[in-house]
Amino acid sequence: MTMELINILEKTVSSDKNELEGAQHFLEQAASNNHPDFLKALSDVLAHPGNSPVSRMAAGLQLKNQLTSKDENVKLKFQAQWLQLPEDIRNYVKKNILAALGTESIRPSSAAQCVAYVAVTELPQGQWPNLVQTLVNNVINERSTEMEREATLETIGYICQDINSEVLEPQSNAILTAIIHGMRKTEPSNHVRLAATNALLNSLEFTKANFEKDSERNFIMEVVCEATQSTDIQISVAALQCLVKIMTLYYQFMEAYMGQALFPITLEAMKSENDQVALQGIEFWSNVCDEEIDLSIESQEAKNAGQTPEHVSRHYARGALQYLAPVLMEKLTKQEEHDDDDDWNPSKSASVCLMLLATCCEDDIVPHVLPFITENIKSQNWRYRDAALMVFSSILGGLEAQTLKPLVEQAMPTLIQLMYDTNVIVRDTTAWTIGRICEVIPQAVIDPQFLEPLLQALLQQLKAEARVASNVCWAFTGLSQAAYDAALMDEDDPETYCLSKYFEYIVQRLLETTDRPDGGQSNLRAAAYEALMEMIKNSPSDCYKTVQSTTMVILERLNQILNMDNMIAPNDRQRIQDIQSSLCATLQSVLRKVKPEDAPAVSDAIMSALLMMFNSNSGKAGGVQEDALMAVSNLCDLMNENFIKYMEAFKPFLYMALKNFQDYQVCSVAIGLVGDIARALKIAILPYCDEIMNMLMENLSNPDIHRDVKPQVLSVFGDIALSVGCEFKKYLSPVLQVLSQVMEIQCDTKDFEMRDYLSSLRESVLEAFTGIVQGLKGTDSKPNQDILLLQNHVPMIIKYIVKAACDTDLAETTMTSCAGLIGDLCLAFGTPLLPYILEDNIIMPMLMEGKKSTTTRTKSTCNWALREIKQLKQSAQMTPAVNNVAPAAPTNNNNNIQFANNFPNAV
Repeated sequence: MTMELINILEKTVSSDKNELEGAQHFLEQAASNNHPDFLKALSDVLAHPGNSPVSRMAAGLQLKNQLTSKDENVKLKFQAQWLQLPEDIRNYVKKNILAALGTESIRPSSAAQCVAYVAVTELPQGQWPNLVQTLVNNVINERSTEMEREATLETIGYICQDINSEVLEPQSNAILTAIIHGMRKTEPSNHVRLAATNALLNSLEFTKANFEKDSERNFIMEVVCEATQSTDIQISVAALQCLVKIMTLYYQFMEAYMGQALFPITLEAMKSENDQVALQGIEFWSNVCDEEIDLSIESQEAKNAGQTPEHVSRHYARGALQYLAPVLMEKLTKQEEHDDDDDWNPSKSASVCLMLLATCCEDDIVPHVLPFITENIKSQNWRYRDAALMVFSSILGGLEAQTLKPLVEQAMPTLIQLMYDTNVIVRDTTAWTIGRICEVIPQAVIDPQFLEPLLQALLQQLKAEARVASNVCWAFTGLSQAAYDAALMDEDDPETYCLSKYFEYIVQRLLETTDRPDGGQSNLRAAAYEALMEMIKNSPSDCYKTVQSTTMVILERLNQILNMDNMIAPNDRQRIQDIQSSLCATLQSVLRKVKPEDAPAVSDAIMSALLMMFNSNSGKAGGVQEDALMAVSNLCDLMNENFIKYMEAFKPFLYMALKNFQDYQVCSVAIGLVGDIARALKIAILPYCDEIMNMLMENLSNPDIHRDVKPQVLSVFGDIALSVGCEFKKYLSPVLQVLSQVMEIQCDTKDFEMRDYLSSLRESVLEAFTGIVQGLKGTDSKPNQDILLLQNHVPMIIKYIVKAACDTDLAETTMTSCAGLIGDLCLAFGTPLLPYILEDNIIMPMLMEGKKSTTTRTKSTCNWALREIKQLKQSAQMTPAVNNVAPAAPTNNNNNIQFANNFPNAV
């Protein structure tokens, strides 16, 4: 097989399409027919130095692709598949790929990737224990060849990049020894030095213990700083990347190195004519700002809590400000005339760094940048005009209001004038700056002395180049919000606002902009639709007629596109799908504004269009389905019980979306829509509940569905229970079984992602129980007898609330849900509930804490729950002596029996 395999592997890089497809088919069949032998054969080709470089490289690539994938689920499948192979097969492959290190003539090493991905699979399982020491020996052994040391360091880098850092912590010293050995300035090979520097970059997360020791940290920093001075640009850039990451991970240890090394090294890097070097120098100071902004927030939080912060800011950014600002502003003058929006360059990076410096240093930045702005805002050189604008817009977010307001008021006439600049880049930046002002100090743009000339300039530039018009749309987005917020200060439901007399004209111009033939450039079409949505969302009562007419325009456009569905060329389908998504999103905005009494005039036409979309080719695309489902949600909210007339026609598409676990965003939106429909239809949803509940249960038990869908399903159980009331009892047993299983889930407290997920599960469980309790209790003052179906589960529910209350990271939303559920349980079960609430002295302190919250909903819900508990206490005291025996606190063995015995008098 070997010679045949070599020939096939060489064809995987063929320019002949037929040869390439044939080779790929052969390899797929070989992997499928006998996977272990295929892996062995690939490792044989890779290990033999006599084989052609192309075949060895291709063998390594194919082997790597059998070990890992960018898709997390596929990667886990490959790893499980590898671990299930017989040990002799795995050892055979490992011996070959390890032997291949340093024997290849093509860079980067394919063998390095193969060794790394086997290691990433085996090391967490406690397998291949001698690998790390073998790799270290390869690097430090004087007899090792240059290629062997380079490939080995690449291997170490790949392993560190992809493995959980905790796995390698016991061997971090050995790994670091090898890496630093390869990074030394005495290392004769730049290839080895680069591989070592990249390996260090990937290993920094698990070197905390080394950075905590002065001598080891000093040595690491010395080697890294020396590497930044390498004449090899790649090494210099990689070393600077290490400094950027070190500053983020180990900020608290950097004081000793800042003045003598880090500051001069990074300042010189910022000044470099090489873009990659300059970018890393700028990124270093952006990271310093990020860290110091976070430390400032933590310090304030600690102060508010009467505590001492764990770490404090050294104010490096403030100290370096006078040196950094001139370099950054000079970089802003180096922008390219035909710059690609997607290209990241020093000019763009400098703008972000200035924003962060302003946020970090606040008003202290003004004296360092204001002279540059005033000197260059009207410069004859467009680059300096544009740079002055960028500096001005970049610092807006960090300044105090009293500093910012006069600066902006002084600048507004010049900004309006610059909207007519002869240079497109200057106009583009000006429009963006006005958008920033709308965000940061909105009252400036709606000032009567500026508003009309500003609107004239913006409306004219809607017809300008796509890049300018796109930023103008963004400015309109902020302008509409600013105008509406100002009107809200006077009345809750504004009758009018400062844009009212221009509203119809602005909407018309935005609609025209969405139809521009160059709408695909600079995201213009999407930006115009977004601005249109915001104008409608933030419209007062006197603009309602325009909202109504816009509804019909959007509906007409949607129908036009749907009627073209079968005529759309394949290469144009994505553009059409994007337009459909934008139209659906705009439809959502107008539906939120339509008055319920006007709904019948448009609902049939809207639902017909949406049903046609679900049935179209474009409507099967995930993004379009999501937007269409959300539009149905808005229509449902508008129509309430009257939505029932569409259920039979809509049902197949809803069910299809609920089953679409492959596209979990669609499934997620559909589950949310079930909740909306349940709330709107109330008991009228009952005929559809059997099918819906079955599908929801299937989603919960489906191991392949995205886990974020599952908390939503639990919440929707509560929505359905609340809507159908006592009829939910037919689903109660399986739902309670699911909820009890979820309540038992534990997680590793170090896994922050899992903690967040369990927090969302907890919130959903509480929401589910709230809906179930309210639904079974009924709306009458006297609880419905069906609530007794839940009584044996109340100890479990209370225990879960106690568990939540004990969480040191208890979110306010969870506290609110706990309080709401406690109040509902009090209403449902009465005085026998008291011992369970009072038993551990945990629930009451949580409610008292929530009572102090600055969040209105949390405060009011906790107050309500406390009042309900107080009433139960009073009722318990007033009960006649014959019935005044306090229920015994639940014990481990008889919780359900004791609790159940207390209920006949309570209901």
